[in-house]
Amino acid sequence: MPKLWNETIEAHRRAVRDAILNTTAELAAERGVRSVTMSQIAEQAGIGRATLYKYFPDVEAILLAWHDRQITEHLAQLAEVRDQADGPGEQLEVVLRAFAHISRQSRGHHGTELAAFLHRDERVVRAQEQLHGMIRDLLAEGAQAGVFRADVAPDELATYCLHALTAAAALPSEAAADRLVTVTLSGLRDGHPMPEDQKPTSGHARHGHHSGHSAH
Repeated sequence: MPKLWNETIEAHRRAVRDAILNTTAELAAERGVRSVTMSQIAEQAGIGRATLYKYFPDVEAILLAWHDRQITEHLAQLAEVRDQADGPGEQLEVVLRAFAHISRQSRGHHGTELAAFLHRDERVVRAQEQLHGMIRDLLAEGAQAGVFRADVAPDELATYCLHALTAAAALPSEAAADRLVTVTLSGLRDGHPMPEDQKPTSGHARHGHHSGHSAH
């Protein structure tokens, strides 16, 4: 089969899969997870039930696939904004601002049956670990460079950042989310320099930097 034909088929499959994921998430948010049926999804997505079952066995599998796509896209977005900035100070700021806005955009699912279902997903735990590692490594690099406080462990500060900015989901506007990020950043910068005898060796610094990139 010609390569172009294969690529066309693959593009069609991706389009159908995306339509299934988007339709199912919308129906689940509107009607509740338990109320959504495969027949409703097929009708709303404009495909036959037989076609739908070729892609997914049930509604739960579709919602998990949708959530996996969301998580992957969010982590990639955070890594992209980080890599476009210079230095740990600027990198952490753009990552935290992007995370706060993602939290706000996701707020429609908070407190719903769909949120309860999705947050049992083990992918959430893995994504949180990756994001925590990204923020921790930037904080460690920033502490060494004198940009961030060094009297609190980067691991603890990363936890502080994530918990603080998860609150952005409840804020009324993007401007409010930006203000929360500014407050969070000020807490990261207001500290004492790291004592010389506690500074990590260059080997540890290199290791931390490497782990941040391997998290994706």
